Amino acid sequence: MKIQKLILVSSLIAFALSIPVTLSAQNYPFQNPNLSINERVDNIISLLTLDEKISCLSTNPSVPRLGIKGTGHAEGLHGLAKGGPSNWGQRDPVTTTIFPQAIGLAESWDPEVLRRVATIESYETRYIFQSPKYRKGGLVTRAPNADLGRDPRWGRTEECYGEDAWLNGTMTVAFVKGLQGDHPKYWRNASLMKHFLANSNENGRDSSSSNFDERLLREYYAYPFWRGVVEGGSRAYMASYNGYNGIPMTVHPILKEITVKEWGEDGIICTDGGAFALLVNAHKYFPDAEKAAAACIKAGINQFLDRIYPAGIRAALDKKDINEADLDNVLKGNFRVMIKLGQLNPPEMVPYSKIGIADTIDPWTTKENHQAAREVTQKTIVLLKNSKNLLPLDKGKIKSIAVIGPRAGEVLLDWYSGTPPYTISPLDGIKNKLGSAVDVKYAIDNKDGIAVALAKSAEAAIVIVGNHPTCDGAGWGKCPTPSDGREAVDRKSINLEQEELIKAVYQANPNTIVVLVSSFPYAINWTQENVPAILHMTHASEEMGNALADVLFGDFDPGGRLVQTWPKSMDQLPPMMDYNIRNGHTYMYFKGEPLYPFGFGLSYTTFDYSKLKLSAEKIKTDGEITVRVTVRNTGKRTGDEVVQLYVKHLDSKVERPLKELKGFRRVTLKTNESRVVEISLKAETLAYWNVAKHRFVVEPDQVQIMVGTSSSDIKLKETIRVLE
Repeated sequence: MKIQKLILVSSLIAFALSIPVTLSAQNYPFQNPNLSINERVDNIISLLTLDEKISCLSTNPSVPRLGIKGTGHAEGLHGLAKGGPSNWGQRDPVTTTIFPQAIGLAESWDPEVLRRVATIESYETRYIFQSPKYRKGGLVTRAPNADLGRDPRWGRTEECYGEDAWLNGTMTVAFVKGLQGDHPKYWRNASLMKHFLANSNENGRDSSSSNFDERLLREYYAYPFWRGVVEGGSRAYMASYNGYNGIPMTVHPILKEITVKEWGEDGIICTDGGAFALLVNAHKYFPDAEKAAAACIKAGINQFLDRIYPAGIRAALDKKDINEADLDNVLKGNFRVMIKLGQLNPPEMVPYSKIGIADTIDPWTTKENHQAAREVTQKTIVLLKNSKNLLPLDKGKIKSIAVIGPRAGEVLLDWYSGTPPYTISPLDGIKNKLGSAVDVKYAIDNKDGIAVALAKSAEAAIVIVGNHPTCDGAGWGKCPTPSDGREAVDRKSINLEQEELIKAVYQANPNTIVVLVSSFPYAINWTQENVPAILHMTHASEEMGNALADVLFGDFDPGGRLVQTWPKSMDQLPPMMDYNIRNGHTYMYFKGEPLYPFGFGLSYTTFDYSKLKLSAEKIKTDGEITVRVTVRNTGKRTGDEVVQLYVKHLDSKVERPLKELKGFRRVTLKTNESRVVEISLKAETLAYWNVAKHRFVVEPDQVQIMVGTSSSDIKLKETIRVLE
């Protein structure tokens, strides 16, 4: 008895200190690392009391009595969020390395960029979780957001990787792998993808339904999540607030029928924050918490992001709407994830257990991480216009420059940002680049004509404008500026209110450069028509200003590309709640001419495409071909090009998109350098969802292979025949 008490006390002390516990005296099977994960999980379930089972349906499945140290969640769309505008760190935030917003990361068109960001983020997450200096946070990271930005009015566009399912899936896989690491047995973090699925409206999201057919479910909305699970290895995701075809996603049968039974998802499936209560008071899908709780468990939910679920679970058990075995079945996923994170094994067996223990320097303070943030940000910047080669500016010749605009002197953080250790604003970056030899003038706006006066007196003017990612402190659910948006608020306009400032500055100085710092597309029609140079970048990077200055003054060639179609007006868009993208959403079905097409972006140099060759003219339905194209830098500078591969089905028996992205490569070429760029194309990526057969089918078909610089700029074409 004394031994058992001693073990229990030791367990509680170690739990409080966040030190993994080995209870060899008890010899519970789950403590044996040599057993299979399922054997260990089954043993844990058999040892839990009912109260412990209900407690483990929270976001931290810890069981102090058994020495089981679970781990909670953390936010991390573009760097670990332990602070920021939403105060994710609560009373004791920690600074971390903060990169550009997720949609900006996608604009790099470089999966290695996503993987690099996620790797740094996951290391810092482990560090804070394990370091004696901090010992806080969790290892289940709520990222990436694999949902699709089908409409530029969506208030949370900043969180996604754009409108294309294939690109989104590729970036999702890269971020998942970066978070979880390469070890065959353990994860550095667990990647919990958000938000499954079709949640791209904010207004009314707590009760709205996203309605579309089975083909769009499989081919578009679910596709990035499928790749995240099957290819990336994620075993955790969050169900979205909205419904799909009338059924709230929190209790939708596809959670279990598709993700669990088909894809092999066997880890965490959690609700969104407060979604449990919304089933009753917003969706009004159930009369009470008891019925809602039972339905969540039966659907596969095993973690609730609220504090009120226990009463509903107990009531459902009392009324026998569910039984304890139902809890057992879903709880297993939580402990599978804990084992993969190494939480139930001796530290010496876990390769990541020394992070934060052996380190003496906070990683976000290192030159390596600062440089990584700068290099990543450089790659996300998109050149939208550069007439008369106004850019890059020559820092050796320019003597005066006016930096103007509300986004010039600040780095704004979004709702899912953490707190960076420092920030370099665009104004700071420009001053850093130019030094004291150049007169850098600055004005926030044109009050009393100051912006115009400064622009007239300078050789060039840089106007830095864009949205406020948290709507300037207006409060939850409020965005006074119509073109702004954020979580809980969709955009009312896509016109840029600050375009009047651009007009005034341009009239004062024709050498005007616009830097649009924004979380989503804008219909900047006047600016595109008149202003000679335009750059786009997104918010939040700690190195925003230095990276921007690197591009403005030619130390880095802009190679970013857009990941959404930028319309000329909202008149070109279908109704916001029309989730049938075939009615005009995305470049695949867009009707009319956009301001900027999907995949668009310019360079300071020029590129020539030639010699498109296919490894075969025919491909079997289970085959693969290699597409090769020669790309040459024909300009006078080293630069980045993004080679994009699209396909068009010529003889399909079902409706297909106008074109679909199926591959890309970002390459850096020196002046006059040529390179043969190879892109693999598997026949399986040409499949459509056959509703009658309930599976993907690659049909006999003629498929046009198109290679170009954007969805609207196709340079070369060839045709292959798909054979049975």
